[in-house]
Amino acid sequence: MKLLDSLIEERSQISEAQEGLVNRAADEERDLTETEDTSLKDLATRAVELDARIQELRDVQTANLEAAKLRAEVAATDDSETRAVGNVVVTNEPLTYSEHNRSVSFFQDLYNMQYNNDIDASDRIRRHRQEMDVELRDGTTANYAGLVVPQYLTQLAAELARAGRPFSDQCTSLPLPDSGMTINVSRVTTGASATAQASENAAVSQTDIDDTLLTVDVRTIASGQQISRQAVDRGTGIDALIAADMMGALATSVEDQVIHGSGSSGNLLGLSNISGTNAITYTDGSPTAAETYSKIVDGIQQINSNRFAGADLILMHPRRLAAMQAGQDSSGRPLVVPTNQVPQNALGVGPIAGYGNTGASIAGLPVVTSGKVTTTSGSGGNEDMIFIVRRADMLLFEDSTQPVMVRMDQTAGLNLTVTLVAYQYACAVFGRYPASISKISGTGLVTPSF
Repeated sequence: MKLLDSLIEERSQISEAQEGLVNRAADEERDLTETEDTSLKDLATRAVELDARIQELRDVQTANLEAAKLRAEVAATDDSETRAVGNVVVTNEPLTYSEHNRSVSFFQDLYNMQYNNDIDASDRIRRHRQEMDVELRDGTTANYAGLVVPQYLTQLAAELARAGRPFSDQCTSLPLPDSGMTINVSRVTTGASATAQASENAAVSQTDIDDTLLTVDVRTIASGQQISRQAVDRGTGIDALIAADMMGALATSVEDQVIHGSGSSGNLLGLSNISGTNAITYTDGSPTAAETYSKIVDGIQQINSNRFAGADLILMHPRRLAAMQAGQDSSGRPLVVPTNQVPQNALGVGPIAGYGNTGASIAGLPVVTSGKVTTTSGSGGNEDMIFIVRRADMLLFEDSTQPVMVRMDQTAGLNLTVTLVAYQYACAVFGRYPASISKISGTGLVTPSF
């Protein structure tokens, strides 16, 4: 418990440090320095490690609770005299809503608390809220019954297969400010000048710094469902399936928007619509893996040349990575070599199987695949795109407690219909350094043949 508490405390400190770096730069009306960018990246990496370790410890804790329960049951079978003098001390209790306690339902209790004044349901909801406070996932408000969804709901359901958010999870994750629906970042567009002083006491070079305010909107991503009261009251596992699928829908929507969002109509402004990025056109009626590789290297060098910092991620559709992995030289040898082989003159390495953070690399950069990269671009409606980015400049602001809010209203009470809504706030700030993004597009990226 002490180790878990210390890890949770460290995770909280990392979130505060990330927010402090960004706020300090905003207060001083400047962009993040190279050192600050590196620090943000390191903090994000450590946060991912901590999240994994915290979940691991919580799983162990759950297993220990089950063992304690079993021991208590065994002790209860002892003779009455032993039971009369013995004591069982339980230092930890299982969560109110867990996969091991299917006799109660989060959504059913939520409904009964609101509309039936069920005292037992209210007690369980209150206890659940306290449990979530301890786990730093409190998502309640004082105005309505918006509560944290029990985590087992999102872990066990076999929801609809979705593209998920593999690229979004690679961005630099930062906490949203406590209030406001816009984030303002100052971008220096004219910098100070410097040159050698002609002679002693001669005038030095002087150019006034000028900036442009980059204003990015905070967007709301939401998912809703209407289900019958009978499903809530009498169903088994219905709430688990619904919650898991709603969370999957939110994640996939965020991914779609951070890649191709227009920035209008409530959408985030995604990679493909940022102004001033490095545009590489790949035109070829008979594209090859080797030609695609040269365009990727061009995209990398343009970031090096214009951002004066290195790219560190390649984003593409799974079919494009497969097309490159299928490429062969004149002797029939693969140009992207599986990791279990010793590469010779290879364009890249990595496993064939995999989605998202694939473990593959091209030109020395890791490759992330996402099903939300378009495959319908171009005049023929059959082209995909390749993006090369510097992750430290891809800022994705999200509330660390979301998506966890569930709202339940009796909007169709005469039909015994229950409405469920899950939502989150997000803000993608990719335009601070447009030169950190290279986009490859054109007829060379039409549907590949295998």
